Amino acid sequence: MMNCCEKCFKDIEIKALIKKQKKGNCDFCGSKNTYVSDVSECLEIKENFERLIDVYSSESSRPEAFPKEKMDLLKNILAYKWNIFNLQPDAIYRFLTTLLPERYMEQPEIFDNPVGIFEEINDDYLGEYSILGKYQWEDFVTEIKEKNRFHTNIINKDVLSKVLQASFKVYKKGTIFYRARTCQDERGYTKNEMWAPPPQMASSGRANPEGISCLYLADSIDTTLHEIRAGIYDYVTVGRFVLQKDIEVVNLADIDKISPFKDLDISLIAANIPHLIKIGQNIAKPLRRYDSSLDYLPTQYICDYIKSEGFSGIEYKSTMLNAGTNYAIFNEKLFKCTKTEVYEVQSLNYGYQSVLK
Repeated sequence: MMNCCEKCFKDIEIKALIKKQKKGNCDFCGSKNTYVSDVSECLEIKENFERLIDVYSSESSRPEAFPKEKMDLLKNILAYKWNIFNLQPDAIYRFLTTLLPERYMEQPEIFDNPVGIFEEINDDYLGEYSILGKYQWEDFVTEIKEKNRFHTNIINKDVLSKVLQASFKVYKKGTIFYRARTCQDERGYTKNEMWAPPPQMASSGRANPEGISCLYLADSIDTTLHEIRAGIYDYVTVGRFVLQKDIEVVNLADIDKISPFKDLDISLIAANIPHLIKIGQNIAKPLRRYDSSLDYLPTQYICDYIKSEGFSGIEYKSTMLNAGTNYAIFNEKLFKCTKTEVYEVQSLNYGYQSVLK
């Protein structure tokens, strides 16, 4: 008997299956007295990994046109491409061969030699499964900034819609968020002055084009103070915003970490991981002082489509505070500002590094 445990995994679908089991010691990560499952009895987990492995083909069947550098050992792919394991590659290999002994006997090359998804060079496959079809994120950026801003055909909206449906989070009525504004003195702003600017004053942002208002919020006072980049001794008013109803928000912070074990075609997820990483990075990227607002166009396009799909907003990582989370809410009437408080910035802490080559 070989036990795996909930701590071996990041994937919430697998963790949920193991939490239905007994407690014991893990043979893969070494955890003690945690929820475990005998690998030989993990029938649902076994089926999930069988379906995932079916997406990959071994080096022996590699088409001549498929780049060899796009191939890797299965244990490395599952360790670094997918958000499944908390294990190192060798422990993943041991888990897989223990979980799927028959598959290992029949197809040892899948486990022991480099593998890849060879359909990724097939335009028909990419047209069916990829958000950007045969294009890359950089092609989309050039298209929307320089060629066709409103009616690009690069985005496969049917695929994007499926990804969004697998990526949203529900926030419950009563959840508290925060918004900050620099102010002239310790009197600060009133609750009525803490909302998003009206359309005629709305400037371009990462989630909204100029002239369309969007309420930007944060998960904590610390995050929102970092986000506005206030200067030393500035006064800042922080508003407390309470959610008035349950909402669905697309989680762009973790959009590249969709579980392959959800009710969604694994090939679709696999084909889009590089694109989803780019979307998550770009939505979180702040403009520097001399950058053009045109740099927000690609993420504005994605967010506008999210809005058209009926979601209430997006969630994305703060680049100003490592543990922080930000939100762009499309309809500010979903919230009530219940309190404001004025802070004075007492100190700043700069991180920097040389950019010289």
